[in-house]
Amino acid sequence: MRAAVEFSDAGGRGIGEASRVGTSTDDSVVPDTTTCCIVGCGPAGAMLGLMLARAGVDVVVLEKHADFFRDFRGDTVHASTLTVLDELGLIDRFARVPQQRTTAIAVMTDDGTTTMADFTGLPGKYPYITMVPQWDFLDFVTGEASRYPSFRLLRNAEAYGLITQDGAVRGVRYRDARGTHELRALLTVAADGRSSVLRRAAGLPVIELGAPMDVLWYRLPKTASDPPGSFARLTPGRILPMLDRGTYWQGAYTMPKGSFAELKARGIDALHQDLRQWLPFMADRVESITDWDDVGFLEVRMNRLRRWHRPGFLCIGDAAHAMSPVGGVGINMAVQDAVAAANALIGPLLAGQLTEDDLRAVQRRREFPTRMTQRMQRIMQRAMISPALEARHAAQLPTAARAALRVSLLRRLLSRLIGIGFRAEHVRDIRHAASPHAPKSRPIIGPSWRR
Repeated sequence: MRAAVEFSDAGGRGIGEASRVGTSTDDSVVPDTTTCCIVGCGPAGAMLGLMLARAGVDVVVLEKHADFFRDFRGDTVHASTLTVLDELGLIDRFARVPQQRTTAIAVMTDDGTTTMADFTGLPGKYPYITMVPQWDFLDFVTGEASRYPSFRLLRNAEAYGLITQDGAVRGVRYRDARGTHELRALLTVAADGRSSVLRRAAGLPVIELGAPMDVLWYRLPKTASDPPGSFARLTPGRILPMLDRGTYWQGAYTMPKGSFAELKARGIDALHQDLRQWLPFMADRVESITDWDDVGFLEVRMNRLRRWHRPGFLCIGDAAHAMSPVGGVGINMAVQDAVAAANALIGPLLAGQLTEDDLRAVQRRREFPTRMTQRMQRIMQRAMISPALEARHAAQLPTAARAALRVSLLRRLLSRLIGIGFRAEHVRDIRHAASPHAPKSRPIIGPSWRR
């Protein structure tokens, strides 16, 4: 196993490591009922858990892993997510989490460098995006959630099925080191990612939209003489985004879909050779990728559900819509889903009177930005990514893309769509938000869903 990259606070403590062992609630007594059960503690599940607990809703989050440390996960926190953290009163504490600010994204070709997105003109308080390791982001969010007595995070708890009754979902079945369990809930939320087990168990069909590429994630050391900022290098048949993480580079070797097996058969030296040729300033470091265990393979998928819900059940985040890596918008879309869901559902959950119309309202709110973001990604895939991956000689931006990026209005629009999105969600005022020190409320046990 590769060693984790850790950051330290003023006292020398590894922030990621300290919070990974400190944010779980006591699970010596396993609950069997709750008001809301969230499966999956990624950005969508963690943020929804925080917002529900903040409002006093009893919530249990099931996470199948022991911690959040998975290498090569998305870690781009956009301006609209920063605004949500501000509205929750958390932005000052979040600022203490190690992060790398980015104000622009550039494309590098044989002809030079072109700015694709410039975030300095974004409206609002946050004219930038930040790069935060996802494990640190999730540690931060769940750490804040754990201050509320109605929040509970169970780790090493893997959901494998749904409890149904009278045509409605009434909770989940999960397993941990002690065996199998049932957790009954008024609402079950699937936030368990693009390969969602619960989505499949609920029988919700997926619309596949397709993507022309797959990605190999890797990291390389960074030196003081390297060019500053994040960029993407276009090469014949490849695209090489390089994300500036401050102390290292996170690279995304983007290749035509289905071509990884051929590359792998050529050996790790084939990857080294491509990186040396097209990123010559890193030539002395590429051999730090010693074998294929040092890279992470992402089979890119873009899809969405036709229907996000059924009685007592809701999908959000990647479980509802898998996004292309284009624009790095996955975390932002997940957080925006969580905010919209909390805004719509806190009242019904506190009243214990959740209806499918309440769940339908969440989909109505988030379906438009999901469709439009995926449409933007598909346009960029057709206009920029597919031509670059099909090129065999010149490494240039396609003519249409070059023309579009010369138009200031279009460049500002693209910057806004990446940095903020098509519909930014805002935290509704909760006049009776729970105090972190309030006694834990009992879950609402309605007669139609309790054991």
